[in-house]
Amino acid sequence: MTSTDADSDAPPSKQKQSPFKALRETVLLLVFAIALALVVKTFFVQSFYIPSESMEPGLIVNDRILVEKPSYWGSGGPQRGDVIVFDDPGGWLNGLESAQPMSLLARGLAKIGLYPTGGHLVKRVVGVAGDTITCCDDQGRIMVNGQPVDEDGFIRPQKDPPKSCDGPMPSGAMDCDWSAGPVPAGTVFVMGDNRSDSADSSVHLCGPKAQNCDPNDAFVPVDDVVGKVFALAWPLGRAHLVHTPDAFDDVPDPS
Repeated sequence: MTSTDADSDAPPSKQKQSPFKALRETVLLLVFAIALALVVKTFFVQSFYIPSESMEPGLIVNDRILVEKPSYWGSGGPQRGDVIVFDDPGGWLNGLESAQPMSLLARGLAKIGLYPTGGHLVKRVVGVAGDTITCCDDQGRIMVNGQPVDEDGFIRPQKDPPKSCDGPMPSGAMDCDWSAGPVPAGTVFVMGDNRSDSADSSVHLCGPKAQNCDPNDAFVPVDDVVGKVFALAWPLGRAHLVHTPDAFDDVPDPS
């Protein structure tokens, strides 16, 4: 028997995989990947994009951010200085902020957490339950529970025209002369870092001449908070971790 005959009689070392089996394995891997992505999005990390200028200079339009959720599990909740993403408490979203991914593929990927979504708001927590926020001291600083907060490290400086305080409101007469709180239990008071262009809690306060205004509209329920921004992921040239500043460390507990 020649070597050629022996080779032809030997059993193959590896049988070819059937097309059906290959397809089944691919589908199973895809289902597993989607399920894993949904678990990560639901319980751990979710991606969003910045649709407006309200959080400049730190976060600008079209930045991609990552939000983590474990910090607020259980009894944990938003802390002063945290940058948070939250659902619309009711009538806060403008046209830009309510925008969603346009293409069918992008919307599908967004559903499972593989594409940044809109339809949420991004603001900084200035007051938590029990806090009283006052604008402003003689140096133009926001005060929380009577303690001035130096926010120069993260809010947008306004030079033209010069900004007289760190918390102006678009109502004109109330600029630099308003207060909020005590913040109701289970809610937070939030502001954008771009104080002159942010539809935040201060905008929803009831002014002295307001009619049919609900004072609770200025506060965001903690149940609406998706999570805390912990990273700017895109563009890569500006990517960095987002930390809670120490500007609020000296704020006393509410009395």
